[in-house]
Amino acid sequence: MDSLSFFAMSWLSPELLGLTALGTFLGIYVGAIPGLSVTMAVSILISFTFSWDVNNALCLMIGVYMGGVYGGSRTAILLNIPGAPSAIATALDGFPLARKGLAGEAIGLSTVMSVIGGFVGIIVLALAAPSISEFAITFQPRDYMMLGILGILLVGSLSGNSLAKGIFAGALGLLIGTVGLDPMTVEERFTFGVIELWDGINPIAVMIGMFGISEALHQLHHMDKAVIKQKISRIIPKWVDIKKYLPLSLQTSFIGVIIGALPGTGGDIAALMAYDHAKRVTKNPDVPFGEGAKEGLIAPESANNAAVGGAYIPMLTLGIPGDAVTAVFIGALFIHGLNPGPLLMIEQPHMFWFTVGNLALANIFVLIFGLTGIRMFSKIVECPKGILIPLIFLLSIVGAYAINNAITDIWWMLAFGVFGYFMRLYGFPVGPVILGVILSSLTDENWRRAILTERGSVTDLFIHLFSSPLSTVLFMSIALILFTQTPVWSKWMKPKLARRFSN
Repeated sequence: MDSLSFFAMSWLSPELLGLTALGTFLGIYVGAIPGLSVTMAVSILISFTFSWDVNNALCLMIGVYMGGVYGGSRTAILLNIPGAPSAIATALDGFPLARKGLAGEAIGLSTVMSVIGGFVGIIVLALAAPSISEFAITFQPRDYMMLGILGILLVGSLSGNSLAKGIFAGALGLLIGTVGLDPMTVEERFTFGVIELWDGINPIAVMIGMFGISEALHQLHHMDKAVIKQKISRIIPKWVDIKKYLPLSLQTSFIGVIIGALPGTGGDIAALMAYDHAKRVTKNPDVPFGEGAKEGLIAPESANNAAVGGAYIPMLTLGIPGDAVTAVFIGALFIHGLNPGPLLMIEQPHMFWFTVGNLALANIFVLIFGLTGIRMFSKIVECPKGILIPLIFLLSIVGAYAINNAITDIWWMLAFGVFGYFMRLYGFPVGPVILGVILSSLTDENWRRAILTERGSVTDLFIHLFSSPLSTVLFMSIALILFTQTPVWSKWMKPKLARRFSN
């Protein structure tokens, strides 16, 4: 009863309502600026709020977190510059929609579906947190390794008709991600004796360059194309569209919750998995994926917002962070005298429900703030190219510098921007490169851990891939994806199955 009365009082406090609203508003616009990550924003807030009451501090930080995850889609749709890695998949179909004059409709639809995904994650957090946590801790290093491999193989969904180019781009991303000091032996890898490379190449600098600078160079190459006027007659999606895409949104939301609950994964991998799922289950999209398919916009946005609730599950129940932001939250809870984990659920259950309530409230504010200012934001796409291209360069430079306040990141960003432009010119997708960089640490570190647990025996590791149902399912998924790309599948099995289902 005490927990319920505390929960009710927290919703009635104007101060807490105001702090949650402020945090969500700031989070949306921080998330929309490339380079200003949600993790950085929440980390900075800890230094400002450590002397505050714990409830006030959590309200502000939860608002920034929820708003920031959604905010990354704004620039992804309008400028093809993802505000965060979790919005990379959003740009694949969101930006083509903006180029067709449908930026307002794309932002409105992504906002509503993001909120639906957010509520799915919060509901699962409230009802099934212990069960999901028990499932998450069954993952062994070999399972995380296969999850990373599975993510790289899914680049086929982002690579158009050429899987070879997609795998090459993903492998290149993996190679870039291994630059720096080995995380276990501290040996130099691909540094060529350059001290500045010891810390590796920042994935955000690669992302901004590959998407932002390469897009600006692409626009320069096509200066003769007319500016597309945006149709902003309707911002709130039609009920018919919501009803049509709701099943896909719910499916990908559950994918987001599960992936988000796995320690060390997060919304970027969830968005990739969701995009691939949408491409596989959508039989007749209005337009092809990658050319403005609404399913390709809805799936990653539902998943990465649902992953927020998923990331809180291991944090609150086990004391294990689901992603980088919840790792910062654990530090904030310790500063305020709380101990996240099983004892929190037993000794202070009201804090669990307070967190669930504030996540729900922040999600409501995402809907309110997300559907406002769309007309103004959409005008960005209508800017003359003489203004828009310098604006893209400026945002990219500011975003790259803001990562570590280092000029080196700007040079990396520019270099990868030029490289990304030539990749696009010759038909190579840039998305898999970024995803390869992001997944490299997950794959590399867990490969090393898996080998260590088997005392260096690759044979024993392969045998143990069939030692648990989870490992078997992941291994068979990888094998199935590889098989569906063979000539046997494309020339014989696929046409045979198509005829059978058509009958």
